[in-house]
Amino acid sequence: MRHLNLPLAGDRLKRIAGTALTNERVGQTRIIDQALKRAFDVSVALLCLFLLLPLFALVGVAIAAVDGGSPFYSHRRLGRNGKTFGCLKFRSMRLDGDEILRRHLAANPAAREEWEQTHKLKNDPRVTLVGHLLRKSSLDELPQLINIVRGEMSLVGPRPIVQAEVEKYGDAASAYFAVRPGLTGMWQVSGRSDTSYAERVRLDRQYVESRSFAGDMVIILRTVPAVFLVKGSY
Repeated sequence: MRHLNLPLAGDRLKRIAGTALTNERVGQTRIIDQALKRAFDVSVALLCLFLLLPLFALVGVAIAAVDGGSPFYSHRRLGRNGKTFGCLKFRSMRLDGDEILRRHLAANPAAREEWEQTHKLKNDPRVTLVGHLLRKSSLDELPQLINIVRGEMSLVGPRPIVQAEVEKYGDAASAYFAVRPGLTGMWQVSGRSDTSYAERVRLDRQYVESRSFAGDMVIILRTVPAVFLVKGSY
């Protein structure tokens, strides 16, 4: 009777060995993808920073001319493994923006509800005219190329979030923290602020679970028309 079980045991061992080999190959592919992704991120970010220096200077002068403040703004965001970092942007708001927001939310229940749901306002009283143009064109996010070089962000990934947004991710938070936040991503090319926050979370989780270097290239190509159409940006 023992001999009758040998083929079954052999088949089981083959299945286990096959699964282990498949998992090993998937792991190796993921490591290669990550290495390609990081090399690509740094190369493209450095090239863009060099080519865009004149634009950076022009935007900086325009922002400083409004109120004399710094053209850059650093906001604390959560990155890979839950580490915080200073996410850089061209400053699109007035220097006293925090106080303006506090007063606006206190006087406008509808705006307060919108803020609590999305952490964004379609009609944000803090945003200057120059800032509005920067946001519409997504130029305000260009300084994040520096974050990419630093290793805090990637060209493609979930958009960086603040601590208050973690609870909105629920059990999908672990997926968000598994990768670097991106300058662009699935949400960016899928309507951005025209989508619900739940849809944003779903897209982020989908990206993390199926991410690949080839997939990143597709998202980057889709970003170009999304920026020019300024869909969902405000």
